[in-house]
Amino acid sequence: MESLEDKQKTRKIISLLKKAYPDARCSLNFTNPLELLIATILSAQCTDERVNIVTRDLFRKYRSSDEYVKVSREEMEQDIRSTGFYRNKARSIQGACEIISQKHKGRVPDRVEELLALPGVARKTANVVLGNAFGIASGVVVDTHVERLTRRLGLTEQKQPEKIERDLIELVPKRDWIDFSHLLIYHGRRVCKARAPLCEECVIEKLCPSSLLR
Repeated sequence: MESLEDKQKTRKIISLLKKAYPDARCSLNFTNPLELLIATILSAQCTDERVNIVTRDLFRKYRSSDEYVKVSREEMEQDIRSTGFYRNKARSIQGACEIISQKHKGRVPDRVEELLALPGVARKTANVVLGNAFGIASGVVVDTHVERLTRRLGLTEQKQPEKIERDLIELVPKRDWIDFSHLLIYHGRRVCKARAPLCEECVIEKLCPSSLLR
């Protein structure tokens, strides 16, 4: 169990970041759960900006899980080639869509167990889809920004995303599980950068044991 002091510190961090980034939200563009699932699979080891460029055309071309399944693997690979690891991603997308079509009547499931049964879907992707497409707080999304910032802030000492998430679930109020990752991602991109964090511009610097100003 995390200490009361750690939980209070986490709440202060969340409060300050909400004031700094009132518009923090998922940076992947989507209009329905299927689009978000596809975009999240494509985002593995690829920037959200690149994914949004690719999905701008992809989502016009394919409107349903059936359409993703029917296209040839080679064509799908070319459609998503610039996101990297396109062969594995094409396999995951078509495999997931086949299950969605056959078992879920073309609808992306809204239960974590069913999402995790889809090819290419692990905890992070399931949490992204449930939180942002369905408004269901199933856990805390741990991407590279969240991993880096939570360790710098002393909220976890873990290195594996699953273990980091377990620590954060103890610290972050459930009502903030969905927003928490968005806030840290915004802060990580703008201020708490990997190589050169801008500690003098940081609204949570006083709460950070890793501050370069100390």
